[in-house]
Parts: sequence; structure tokens; C-alpha cells
Amino acid sequence: MPTVCVTPSHFHSTELEYYQILQKAGFEVRFIDSEKHNLHDPATLIAQLGACEAVLANPEPYSAEVLANCQVRVISRAGVGFDAIDLNAATAHGIVVTRTPGVLHEAVAEQTLAFLFAISRNVMQRDRDVRTGHWQRAALPRLKGQTLGLLGFGVIGRCLAEKALALGLKVIAHDPVASPQPGVQLVTLDQLWHESDVLSLHVPCTPETAQIINQKTLGQLKKGAVLINTSRGGLVDEAALAAALTSGHLAAAGLDVFQEEPPRPENPLLKLDNIVLAPHVAGLDVESLRDMANMAAENIVALYRGNWPEGNVVNPQIRSDWKWQN
Repeated sequence: MPTVCVTPSHFHSTELEYYQILQKAGFEVRFIDSEKHNLHDPATLIAQLGACEAVLANPEPYSAEVLANCQVRVISRAGVGFDAIDLNAATAHGIVVTRTPGVLHEAVAEQTLAFLFAISRNVMQRDRDVRTGHWQRAALPRLKGQTLGLLGFGVIGRCLAEKALALGLKVIAHDPVASPQPGVQLVTLDQLWHESDVLSLHVPCTPETAQIINQKTLGQLKKGAVLINTSRGGLVDEAALAAALTSGHLAAAGLDVFQEEPPRPENPLLKLDNIVLAPHVAGLDVESLRDMANMAAENIVALYRGNWPEGNVVNPQIRSDWKWQN
């Protein structure tokens, strides 16, 4: 009986639908406790994977060392990001990498709006003021009419744009491969930096986009602009961001993701009052978790049965030579 290892702790229940999908397909399902075992350590991850032939994975790092020393045939990411997987090494070792597109967009768009509302209405500071006896009632600019700039205009960006337009924001976006959407102006990168009142990031972290938000690009943003990142922590130079927030060049930021997760206590961003933080939860609502887990399981089952989950495979070039067993 083939074994699937499951690392995300929120999927560690035999009552969930994805578990039944895997069991009915003939898999043994084994949970790996990521709180008990440090899966960021290659030797620990290798040991925990053991003889598993597939893994329903979290963002723990699947390095070349891990991939060369495990028996995994499929890494099925519950989510859309795959920057924690050495894709070249996976392909070289005949390991299919899949993801679950199209299930997180509503949750991520809602989290982005939550940051936007919390920042624009200064919710955190006003809460602190009331609790400490300060009755401050300063007026703030309204959101309607402000420009929301989107770096990346895929499924999540489009979902967010639809909601933002309904709120009366002007929406601009930069994405070299995006098709137009009514009400949204596609702009150059320079236009995005200079015209956005609020800049929201919705691109993967690749060698081309790593630290795309840095001292130079932050300097091109409007004074008093807001940055929101619900994508990947590696997109942002955190030291440069902290400096921009401290100087007042940026009014505020909302971060769901960090370069290192969880961030170290000494991270300067944690000491600032003009930033709203969340623990990488933008894609986590009940419905998204269910759909992610089910699709991740279905990707594994399809491959086991000799079917190719079109559109969900990150390294499709492996198809002609791939088989479940070496």
C-alpha cells in the first residue's frame, strides 16, 4: 500500500474529506508533526519522509539534499507557491511537483482588504488609544477615489480588483502577461510605483522578483503610500521597508508574510506601530483549506492512476519520462 505523508497540521484529521479521498484510492496516510519535528532541517525532513511515495506538503524546504535522499515521487503542495522546492532538483530526480491553483483567491483578497481597512481607518492605533484612555477622534482620508496598485494580475489580483472597484477605488496593475479587465488600467512598472496610493503584491518570489521592493523602489513610491504583502516575504527587503516606515516615507504597511517565518524577535518591523502583521494566514479560511486539501489529494490520486492533472503540475516537462515507481 503506497503511503502519503501529510505535513500541514491543519490537515491532521481523519475526518476531513481529503483523507477519505486518499484512503478510498488505496493510500495509507501518515501525519508528520511539524511542531514536534523541525522540518526545516534537511536530515529531519528526510528521516520523517521515510518510505513515503507522496507528500501533501506545507512550505517546508525541499532542497536538493532532501530530494536526493528520499523516495518521494510526488510533492503535492497545498497552495500555489512552490519557492520552497528546488524545482530543478525535483525534475532531475523524477519527482512531480503539483499545486492547487484557483482555490485561495477569495481568502487572499479578503485578507488584503482587511489590511487595507485596518490601515486606512487606523484601527489598531485607535483600539490602543481607547484602551489607554486617549479619546482621539482625528479625521482620516476616505478610501474611495484612492489608487490601488497591483503588482501581479493573476487570479488573486483580479479577484481583489473586482472587490476594490466596488469600493470606489481606482485600480491599476502591472503584469506583462495579463489580459485586460474592465475598470483596471494595465500600466508600466514605473507608473505602478509612482501612481499607487496603496501597493499590493501578488507575484511569486522568483530570481526576477526577489526583493523587488527595496530601497530604490520604495523611494519611487508616493510619500505616504501604503504597502501590503500577502504573497511571499522574499519579495521585500525588510530592512529597507523598516527604514521607509520609520522615516515616514511610507505611511503604513500590512504584512502576512516575512523573509523568515516566524520572524525573529529582533526583527525591526515588530517594533513599529505603523504596521499590521499576520502569521501567513491570508489563504486560510475554512473553505480554502478544504478545497486546497481536496485538490492536493486529487492531484496525488490522478498521478497514481496514470492520469496527468493538467494545469496543476509545476514541472510538466517531466511527463514523458515519469512513472509512479522508478
